[in-house]
Amino acid sequence: MKAFSDLLPPELRPVAEPIVRNMSSWALQMDPPTHTRLRALLNQAFTPRLMQELQPRIGEIAAELIEQLASQPEVDLVKALAEPLPIAVIGELLGLAPSEWPLLKSWSTALVTFLGTPRVTVEILQQAAHAISSMEDFFRVELQKRRAAPRQDLLSNLLQASERGTILGEQELLSTCCMVLFGGHETTTNLIGNAIRHLYAQPVEVRQSLQQSAKMSVAVEEIMRFESPVQRMGRLVTEDFALHGQTLCKGQRVFLMLGSANRDSAHFADADQLVLDRRENRHLGFGFGSHYCVGAALGRMETALCLSRLFARIPSLKLIEKEPQWVPNATVRGPASLLATTHV
Repeated sequence: MKAFSDLLPPELRPVAEPIVRNMSSWALQMDPPTHTRLRALLNQAFTPRLMQELQPRIGEIAAELIEQLASQPEVDLVKALAEPLPIAVIGELLGLAPSEWPLLKSWSTALVTFLGTPRVTVEILQQAAHAISSMEDFFRVELQKRRAAPRQDLLSNLLQASERGTILGEQELLSTCCMVLFGGHETTTNLIGNAIRHLYAQPVEVRQSLQQSAKMSVAVEEIMRFESPVQRMGRLVTEDFALHGQTLCKGQRVFLMLGSANRDSAHFADADQLVLDRRENRHLGFGFGSHYCVGAALGRMETALCLSRLFARIPSLKLIEKEPQWVPNATVRGPASLLATTHV
């Protein structure tokens, strides 16, 4: 993040200071050994056992949201389902009250706008800096509550890790809380939105066939490849080198285009086609290597459960717009809205 700050005009660097301070301690912005230490901690939090324990509750949340929207003749499925489900799941994991979830979502939106804008403006910087500062203030209060009375939630676990020395200092603790909140729902929101859009364009028989969990998992994986919710990841060049005839210089900021890699015809047969039963699917939708998304299993499960319950409850739902308005963002890919009729 310091490299990003150095690219800004000098007058904007003080505005960006809260963002740089916080995000410089995000695990996904770090290299080993610091990344290794924080990644090991997060791996302990998102275990297969936890995913199994969470499954019934995630299904309940999805069913509740779907039941609410089923009574409306016209509904925006992004606002009514794709957004509230992931924020509810990560909110419950962190041990946060439902009344606080909309505020958390608004802060995350300011951050994703900053991370995906093709042109950083003073307004975007100010909104993102305010969001980061507000999130830190919020988590300071919540962590103080856990110090006084620990709970069975992820915030208490992170606090205990700080007290054991696995997390070093208050800034690293606050930054990890912010990263988990942000990363725990933004990608999943867009994955759910993309999946609804593509699968409701299929015949109803296709959706019925996906009710089998194994087939649904394969379909979700293909949508992750075909319409990657995260289209790019930024990296900093650490040494000069040449790639495909281009010279990349130390200190330059580059973007790895995950969406392009996932449509690579040299790697995928019919790369530009949505193949819902595709078996060979080693895509990069959740990243790769040491920075592979720690919440990938959670995002997959949320999406599959959400779709299964939506198909079962409202099989005849119809999308009103053939081509939605997309989130105006160069990093994330998902519909800004999905207007649908539930009574057909």
